[in-house]
Amino acid sequence: VCAQVETSPRRCWQKVLYERQPFPDNYVDQRFLEELRKNVHARQYQYWAVVFESGAVVQQLCSVCVFVVTWWYMDAGVLSPQGLFGAALASSLLGYVLFDAIDAGVGRRESGRTRWADLKSTLVFIAFTYGFSPVLKTLTESISTDTIYAMSVFMLLGHLIFFDYGANAAIVSSTLSLNMAIFASVCLASRLPRSLHAFVMVTFAMQIFALWPMLQKKLKARTPRCYVAVTVLFALAALAGLASVSSVGAVLFASLLLSISCLCPYCLIRLQQLKDNIHGPWDEAEIKEDLSRFL
Repeated sequence: VCAQVETSPRRCWQKVLYERQPFPDNYVDQRFLEELRKNVHARQYQYWAVVFESGAVVQQLCSVCVFVVTWWYMDAGVLSPQGLFGAALASSLLGYVLFDAIDAGVGRRESGRTRWADLKSTLVFIAFTYGFSPVLKTLTESISTDTIYAMSVFMLLGHLIFFDYGANAAIVSSTLSLNMAIFASVCLASRLPRSLHAFVMVTFAMQIFALWPMLQKKLKARTPRCYVAVTVLFALAALAGLASVSSVGAVLFASLLLSISCLCPYCLIRLQQLKDNIHGPWDEAEIKEDLSRFL
């Protein structure tokens, strides 16, 4: 449809900049709103799919809970360092076998890493940590206990914030998340009675914050049903451990897990129905051509 103006009654407006036209700069014709589009890039979520994806958040919250409860047991003298180290070693061996059994060793063959290399890395880490455990024990003697606890809380919160839950976001940093968790473990281990306690605590932190998420990611990708079962069992174990320390804390933590895994997905789907993003000729231009050859 051609727009009519007094100066040029039959002239059609064209969406070009290189030609002088008898129209104001902000003029648009009747076709302007015909290009209006709504929710072009909106994603349709399914409730149980979102609940399944929330398992990564539940897993990491439970990992932090298990770590803190284990530290409390060690500090109270309920759990011996020898018992924790033996249990951690047995679970690590079981997880190592399961890690290869899930994909029948395909991932290992693709990476080219041998079991001998894994054994050497493990021995180096254990020897290094054990040798420096007296230093870790006395590292924060000049810092007050309240400050240590506050630093540990902030580091564990940062670990949860920056952890890689599978989202493609700029805030995600697996290295930063792991470093913050290990820093928190070093701070808490320095308040344990002996250097052996500090060594076992840091070793356990590496297992639960570095190795455990790797196994969970492979379970999630290869065997979703097993991943769901392990997530539920791990959450129940974390709640049972926390209940032995504080029943009120266990109730609050259970409410948090239920909110994240059940209530938040429901709210997301409900709010998604109210989404109303509009797109049209007023949007910024996007370059579709691949410009990587010019970089």
